[in-house]
Amino acid sequence: MMSDLIGKKLLILGANPETVPLVEKANDMGIRTLVTSNRAGDPAKKHAWRAFDVDGLDVEGLVGLARSERVDGVLVGVADILVPVYCAVCERLELPCYATRRITEIFSRKDTFKAFCERHGIRGIPEYHLDENMRAEDVERIIFPVMVKPVDSCSGLGMTVAYDVNELRAGVEKALRVSKSRRFLVEKYMRCDDMGLYYTFKDGYCSASCIYDRYTTDEQPGLSRVCLGGTYPSKHIDEYFEKMHEKALRMFRDAGIMNGVLMLSAFFDGNEFYVYDTGFRLQGEAPHILMKAIHGFDQAEMLIRFALTGSEGDTDLSKEDDARLRGKYAATLWFLSRCGKIVRIEGLDRWRDDPRVQASIQRLYEGDEVLTDWIGTEKQVLARLYLVCDDKRELSNALKYYMSTVRAFDEAGNDLLLKGFDPDEALGLK
Repeated sequence: MMSDLIGKKLLILGANPETVPLVEKANDMGIRTLVTSNRAGDPAKKHAWRAFDVDGLDVEGLVGLARSERVDGVLVGVADILVPVYCAVCERLELPCYATRRITEIFSRKDTFKAFCERHGIRGIPEYHLDENMRAEDVERIIFPVMVKPVDSCSGLGMTVAYDVNELRAGVEKALRVSKSRRFLVEKYMRCDDMGLYYTFKDGYCSASCIYDRYTTDEQPGLSRVCLGGTYPSKHIDEYFEKMHEKALRMFRDAGIMNGVLMLSAFFDGNEFYVYDTGFRLQGEAPHILMKAIHGFDQAEMLIRFALTGSEGDTDLSKEDDARLRGKYAATLWFLSRCGKIVRIEGLDRWRDDPRVQASIQRLYEGDEVLTDWIGTEKQVLARLYLVCDDKRELSNALKYYMSTVRAFDEAGNDLLLKGFDPDEALGLK
């Protein structure tokens, strides 16, 4: 426990399940956590010192809450949509903030971010011009399949894979319903390797903390391909450092990023990287859990300290960070549920006595119901496991063990979980 932070008050914006570990980390540091969102029953509130129902998008309400509670710092949870609000609230209160208005303008909208990437030689996914009028001459130029997505959403919300004009029209309508700015993108549907590129920033120094491969489900045609897990480090890590890293560093410098954590999501076709998404905050899939286990430093702890002091602490990224994981191998394993009411979960508790598993984050519990409109988004995630092993074979065996033992059943006894990815294929063991 850090004595200099004990008793300080930290206001955390957002209370989804992915924000729970951040709240717990602050609690462990002796900090008084105040968590707010517009829903009384949100999970992270159950772990907070005090909980409030002020909407995370209500700048005036948040500023008023912070002043009345005399908080010492403000931090955004795991929600892209709240990053600009976090920046605005900190600015009003004159409190430390790792973001700036310019950074949030660049990284909070898919279209703005894509243009900024391309200005620095980083390719985005090939795009088709189309607006909500869907002019015939624009539609005729489209080669299917395509991905339709709002410019200002995350976690798969409002995204559709369209294979013909009718599906395209439905996808546009869906994206417009979700988009607050009523803007969307229509992009080529990519069928190649998916990757995560995760960076840590401290006082202007940028380190590529982990470069990994992501695997997505193909059991839900027409919807955004939700992640099934990831393996670390990526089999394409050499190509990343050769083709992409220096471009990313130049882009980050131009944006003015000094502190914080940032994710880029990219496709790799064997020749080019195509960046398609970003998040300037801790990620829902939580790679920082694996980084803490391997590197020793904790991004969540660094961000909490920055919010309360204006400094991320004594971590020396040039010495402590290593995208190649010091020769170890790691993975995240996601369990996705189909529609239905979950009445029984089996096998998820077995990780507690397994030294290979660093953590488990559970989102859904017995009695919860997975709704139709959750499918194709991260709301259908039952749980995530975080594994670290000394070699690929050990990691593959661990992944296969949990894929075969964790189950979730509905009232009729049907197994609700989607199939996972192939660990041997992912790790190049076949």
